[in-house]
Amino acid sequence: MRVLFVCLGNICRSPTAEGVFRRQLAKDGLEDIVGVDSCGIGSWHVGKAPDSRAQAAALRRGIDLSAQRARQLAVEDFYRFDYLLAMDHDNLAAIEAQRPADSRAEAVLFLTYAGYSERAVPDPYYGGEPGFEEVIDLVEEASRGLVETLRERLEAQRS
Repeated sequence: MRVLFVCLGNICRSPTAEGVFRRQLAKDGLEDIVGVDSCGIGSWHVGKAPDSRAQAAALRRGIDLSAQRARQLAVEDFYRFDYLLAMDHDNLAAIEAQRPADSRAEAVLFLTYAGYSERAVPDPYYGGEPGFEEVIDLVEEASRGLVETLRERLEAQRS
């Protein structure tokens, strides 16, 4: 099972989601079963570390994002990942526009797993510290829901 988090530039929301989700997988004993990565729609930040404000907010909660590096969504991702989780509606539209016809990956808004079928993870890039904290709050909530969904799917596959 493989999960890819997608935002615009892969320096704020999606690397935060990757870090938070990795921690949630470890808490639930699924870190060896579920693969995780993140990427961006655009190429502006390829090779760069996550935004320093995103890193600081994550570190305050015990999550280290410093080893991550931004990359851009690639065609191979549609075949390597089971889930492509968009941070907002524009990201989801870009994913669908690039999706190969034979891709079976599920592409949805990430906050669907927190019970918000139409809500986006807000981009904190142009805001202050509270925006980065809000992102982590939302991502933590959705991560718990996603782990539960994956656990159910894995159990169904074993049956």
